[in-house]
Amino acid sequence: MSLRVSAMSVFPPVRRDRVIAHLPQAFRKEAAFHLTEDFNNKVRTACQEQRTGTVGFKISKVIVVGDLAVGKTCLINRFCKDAFDKNYKATIGVDFEMERFEVLGVPFSLQLWDTAGQERFKCIASTYYRGAQVVIIVFDVNDIASLSHARQWLEDALKENDPTSVQLFLVGTKKDLSSPAQYSRIEQDALKFAKDIHAEYWAVSSLTGKSSNLITDF
Repeated sequence: MSLRVSAMSVFPPVRRDRVIAHLPQAFRKEAAFHLTEDFNNKVRTACQEQRTGTVGFKISKVIVVGDLAVGKTCLINRFCKDAFDKNYKATIGVDFEMERFEVLGVPFSLQLWDTAGQERFKCIASTYYRGAQVVIIVFDVNDIASLSHARQWLEDALKENDPTSVQLFLVGTKKDLSSPAQYSRIEQDALKFAKDIHAEYWAVSSLTGKSSNLITDF
């Protein structure tokens, strides 16, 4: 016990907005594409009996893939640091962020792997794909080519993972730079691709921090 306390004490407190203190309602169709009717019985029973230390979920690995300069790093920085840096440098190989949560009293870490979009770093980045629970495919809503390349990024990521055990998200970035008319032209293609691969689709702006989610009839 003393060793565990000592190890935990080196980390800063979990941010207040990263603490989930009560068992939330399971996802509904109106809220998310990844639906569950209820939580796993082991999780529900442990929480009801206040034995959350027996629940074994600790870390989830998320890989973020997509073309060069579509905004992968800015997306992660907005999520982890609530910040936007327009002068960021292109990722070389891979970068890594760890975001800590407390879910029903259980320490939980989210590993976010920021992969390079440059072709010359693709082999290096792909070695870090294995073991992902979530794949986020990122494209620029102002660049139709980045959306057309999304399928290849997904195929590369799934070569290292079991497709049946990975949750997929398609994220369009830089929405603040797109006019409504311009965005509507690429939106239909993005929604069709998301439907084809059974992914949840989001359009976001890392600059403003705003996002929108369209759940179609999958």
